[in-house]
Amino acid sequence: MESELVRIIVADDPTVRNRSLEAFCASATLDGLLQECGALDHFRRTRANLYERVRALFFLHAIYRYYLPNKAGISQTGLIPFDGYTNLLKRRFEEAIDIFLQTQRAEGPSDGIASALAAAYHSLGFQTLADQVRRSVRSVRGNQWMFRIGHPADHPLRVRPSLYENVGSGPNQVPLFPILHESTPVRMDLTHSGWSDIFFLGMDFPEGARVLNISIDLSVRGQDNGAPKPPVEAYLRVIDQPILRLVSVDLGATAEITSLAEVFDFAKDYLGLIKAAIIAAGIVPAGMEGADQPLSDLLEQLIGPGYGLEIVSKVNDIPKGSRLAVSTNLLASLIAVCMRATGQAHNLTGPLSEDERRLVAARAILGEWLGGSGGGWQDSGGVWPGMKLITGVEAEEGDPEYGVSRGRLLPVHHILGMGEVTAQTRQALQDSLVLVHGGMAQDVGPILEMVTEKYLLRSEAEWQGRQEAMQLYDQIVALLQAGDVRAVGQSTHRNFEGPIQTIIPWASNLFTETLIERVRAEFGKNFWGFWMLG
Repeated sequence: MESELVRIIVADDPTVRNRSLEAFCASATLDGLLQECGALDHFRRTRANLYERVRALFFLHAIYRYYLPNKAGISQTGLIPFDGYTNLLKRRFEEAIDIFLQTQRAEGPSDGIASALAAAYHSLGFQTLADQVRRSVRSVRGNQWMFRIGHPADHPLRVRPSLYENVGSGPNQVPLFPILHESTPVRMDLTHSGWSDIFFLGMDFPEGARVLNISIDLSVRGQDNGAPKPPVEAYLRVIDQPILRLVSVDLGATAEITSLAEVFDFAKDYLGLIKAAIIAAGIVPAGMEGADQPLSDLLEQLIGPGYGLEIVSKVNDIPKGSRLAVSTNLLASLIAVCMRATGQAHNLTGPLSEDERRLVAARAILGEWLGGSGGGWQDSGGVWPGMKLITGVEAEEGDPEYGVSRGRLLPVHHILGMGEVTAQTRQALQDSLVLVHGGMAQDVGPILEMVTEKYLLRSEAEWQGRQEAMQLYDQIVALLQAGDVRAVGQSTHRNFEGPIQTIIPWASNLFTETLIERVRAEFGKNFWGFWMLG
């Protein structure tokens, strides 16, 4: 018998492909669900397409987590085999699943085994998704070489000779080398269409991946002289020691790295983001992970005997959890400064070219997944100036993604000119905004995982919320082009109260609701709306 859920996964017809898993499982019997689980497990083991495998894995997770335990006939008691649990803790998900399934076949379905299988399938789904991120980033032109380099002698990059020149040093003095400086804005998103830019969603549903993104400089009230400036900075210079010295000014953290293994150890200190940038920029290529050669050998190839690099990050007075994509734009800034230093960007100073910006964005996606946050492509929008529409694109013949995913890894960026959004409208938008940090921060990783999961399962309420978010995107773009800033505020408020909270109810809490209520009472008719960033 053909599996109905497999048919949904492979369907070309959107009305079939976008069917909700809940609608099918609600009426299915225990035996019917077990048969579907068997078919899905066989499908995900034999299918080459990682996108189809990921959706099958999330179907399996949801069935075992939410639907099987509620069916009549399943045992409410049962032991979870210890060796399967051990494999789960060691992230050997395939082995754990095989052991749990063997127990289920021998003893019958139980609540305990269903829970164990749900956890294993969920973790394997995101592991498979991370593998697809690496594969997609690797396919971007200009990135392939980073995954093929396994020995320092094969490293193709060289630091520009102009960065070794001694400046301001005399005989018997410590050599001083030029400092390369990169500054980057952060981003505000008038709408992200329901987190539509995150990796899997943007490539699987490109027609729904649309963001209105604005690059901004900041001036902190009461701390600066009033002149906004790029809040994210990266610095690089050559040093006369064969090490990598990493410094985060705002975190007060410093590390001097002497081995390749330390570069790939993200949990050792607070400098994981700089390490991710070094790998994503190709300073230490991803293919070098596990190599046992000394770091000094790589630096000798990159610069010369006895020399190393100091890389410094600095965020100016922005607290954690600002929702301005600070970490992603800092990552992009660090990648850009490393690319300039090694000749991967044509100009040592000045703006990047469009192709270079796209390469930075692709590498920022890789860096985020290396660091564990798993974000999307709109957060690196600070690399592009001004107001821009960022939209997903369907893969076409000749694209590396063609035949693998429905959409490309990278979107297209359309910078809105003054003829589309006037200078008066831009000033009116700026004058009407009060940008406030809510005083709270949370790890965005689990939120984005939840968005991905709900999309894959086509959960009914959330899917309808996504359709509404797409309509609001069109509305907000049209209102901005018409110069109606007050109506833009009303639409962002409707977006927050509707689609955003439908997809992720945790987007709001009592603190946020109290803040909105008090500001509305204070401003009265001059309160135009609330805009939740990020």
